[in-house]
Amino acid sequence: MKRICLIFLCISFASALFAQTADSANYLKPLLLEMKKKWPKNRTINIVFHGHSVPSGYFATPKVNTLAAYPYLTLKAIKDSFPFAVVNVITTSIGGEQSEKGEKRMVSDVFPMKPDLLFIDYALNDRNIGLKRAEAAWRKMIEEALKFGCKLILLTPTPDTTENILSDAAPLEGYAQLIRNLAFEYHVGLVDSYKVFKTLKQNGADIASYMAQKNHPNELGHQLVANEISKWFRN
Repeated sequence: MKRICLIFLCISFASALFAQTADSANYLKPLLLEMKKKWPKNRTINIVFHGHSVPSGYFATPKVNTLAAYPYLTLKAIKDSFPFAVVNVITTSIGGEQSEKGEKRMVSDVFPMKPDLLFIDYALNDRNIGLKRAEAAWRKMIEEALKFGCKLILLTPTPDTTENILSDAAPLEGYAQLIRNLAFEYHVGLVDSYKVFKTLKQNGADIASYMAQKNHPNELGHQLVANEISKWFRN
């Protein structure tokens, strides 16, 4: 019995060691090495952002401020650090979409872009389908991306000012925790946007000053997300 218990503890410990979000210091290392190469040894790197209106660049709907949204703010930060890299930032996101619809477009819209790195951001709109259905769709997207062979980073939601971001009972908190759990389980990258905004609020900041409307960040809000993403591209 003692031996069985010891084996079980060893397996549990090993599982705990493996089950964690990807390490930002190492997860993208092969990709970053590619991005350091100079012509003629370099190649084009494709970074795809899949999701809803926020990565699409919607500010105060229907205005779309593409170059001030976090995908392109991220591109600017990448180019500042990797001046020899040829990098495509591609948005396959659609305003108003939730993860079930996004999952259905992975094969038709995402993988033809040949992503080296894929970001997924759907939680804000997943409140329309509920946690159970959202979890199933996120799992499908994650497993499809891993099967395709690209690196993957999940994003927790940006805020909705109609919710109390400090409340653990806020609907978006549940979706943020779901995404953290999935990143942990699948050992992929995590950008915890929700935590960044929550910390700001805890420190007395006015979240509205980072928002173009109740559920879309302005450029300041997008820059916060881009800053978190940029931590994965430390040169």
